[in-house]
Amino acid sequence: MDRLKLSLRGALLAAPFVLWGGNALGRDDGRYASSPLKPWFDSLRSHLGPCCSDADGFAVSDPDWESHNGHYRVRLDGEWVDVPDEAVITEPNRAGRTMVWPVKTAFGVSIRCFMPGSMI
Repeated sequence: MDRLKLSLRGALLAAPFVLWGGNALGRDDGRYASSPLKPWFDSLRSHLGPCCSDADGFAVSDPDWESHNGHYRVRLDGEWVDVPDEAVITEPNRAGRTMVWPVKTAFGVSIRCFMPGSMI
């Protein structure tokens, strides 16, 4: 029983670091280093934090996102995920395409940033 309590205590102490580390990791691999939009992508932020860069997000085709009553949802890995209002980027979309920055944790997928496109 003491061993179980000790294991549980260790897991609870480690959980915040594991979850925080998953959110902080970016993968800027240099693909967009020469893009004129790189500084703009690097500066993007939602109310949930920085979006990181174009390499961390990806474009979403029109059938994989929708808007209803001022709220958004996006299809990721075949599942619809509601976009929190705090994740929506409200500045003009210079890229033109819909972008999403998902964060995958042990508890599922959440959206860090979402930038709607033209939907035409």
